[in-house]
Amino acid sequence: MRAAFDPQTVRADFPTLQREVRPGVPLVYLDSTASSLKPRQVVERLADFYLHHYANIHRGIHTLAEEATAAYEEARQKVALFLGAHEAEEIIFVRNATEAINLVAHAWARAHLRRGDLIVLTQAEHHANIVPWHILAAERGVRLAFVPVDGEGRLDLDAFHRLLAQGPRLVALTHMSNVTGVVPPVADMVRAARQAGARVLLDGAQAAPHLPLHVAALEVDFYAVSAHKMLGPSGIGALYARREVLETMQPFLGGGGMIRRVTLEGFAPAEPPARFEAGTPPIAEAVGWAAAIDYLQTLGMERLHAYEQELGAYALARLAEVPGLRLLGPTTMESRGAVFAFWLDAAHPHDVAQVLDHYGVAVRAGHHCAQPLHRHFGVPASARAGLYFYNTRADIDRLVEALGHVVRMFA
Repeated sequence: MRAAFDPQTVRADFPTLQREVRPGVPLVYLDSTASSLKPRQVVERLADFYLHHYANIHRGIHTLAEEATAAYEEARQKVALFLGAHEAEEIIFVRNATEAINLVAHAWARAHLRRGDLIVLTQAEHHANIVPWHILAAERGVRLAFVPVDGEGRLDLDAFHRLLAQGPRLVALTHMSNVTGVVPPVADMVRAARQAGARVLLDGAQAAPHLPLHVAALEVDFYAVSAHKMLGPSGIGALYARREVLETMQPFLGGGGMIRRVTLEGFAPAEPPARFEAGTPPIAEAVGWAAAIDYLQTLGMERLHAYEQELGAYALARLAEVPGLRLLGPTTMESRGAVFAFWLDAAHPHDVAQVLDHYGVAVRAGHHCAQPLHRHFGVPASARAGLYFYNTRADIDRLVEALGHVVRMFA
């Protein structure tokens, strides 16, 4: 059995955590829900690849091209293992989770959905899992229905099952809310959706950095992730899609890399995953993502999750001490992650974030690409503290101390 995780053992790997916002004011980084910091191991792997191994991939037969190709495809293997896919060919590299969801909307939904078909979403979705379906609805006449949430942001499961009784073709939902931190009972929901005859897409952008995963065991059809939220570079993400579903999907983009044969009369697409990776892909970014996965797996996802749950419970207790602070989400760590969006009566979230920055505390302010969910809570925006395994109780204490300054300043 592994020892409990100690964040001090890794903080030296993140040079950003050593800097000061200005002289005498050390940084407290609480914006990992938007994008995580990068350990030096990832940056060094990227630099080494660019300096010594970079070339374009798949068609070159010289040494650099073969090394780069091997590193790129090894990264695909590592993403597949991290997510718990059956095979590496079920992983498609894209720019981010947003592009992964749009890929499903273009390459699967446009080929399989017809006017009047139902797509079930939830009120808790990021805009990336709402807007592509609105575009499809306007274009093809599909219907959208949204599972409501309660006062803590948890899904109304009775309403979900009532919608399943209408025979949806697709169910698309977040695996972890980027506002409330709620983790729905996805295993039960996926099982019920599949029994109702629906394909299932999970937006894993927030869950993948924090939860042990096994998408094949979940029997989900699609799973979308971004590298930049889990220590990796920006500009790369992945769509996991089950092999039998991939075979039915049409190309999303046309050009080099995604073809098997081209004539003046037409073309034949390559087999998946190449069919969906037109043009020069994010080669170095994939290599950097593989280094991030190595880092996470060395620490152990279950151990990191347990630590974040403990840290989250401490954060909830401390935030409850702040006068006029309203948490958007559950007040316990049961079935939720360590992301805390809140409204402070004393000041607008943008003012809160600006004052916190003065004290070196970095948080996010705005609607977090979740305007419908904020309307449900009756606020236009929120301030959000997103924790990761490199955060400590001292970081939470600094946040609460700085919030006390905000309350006194605006009172």
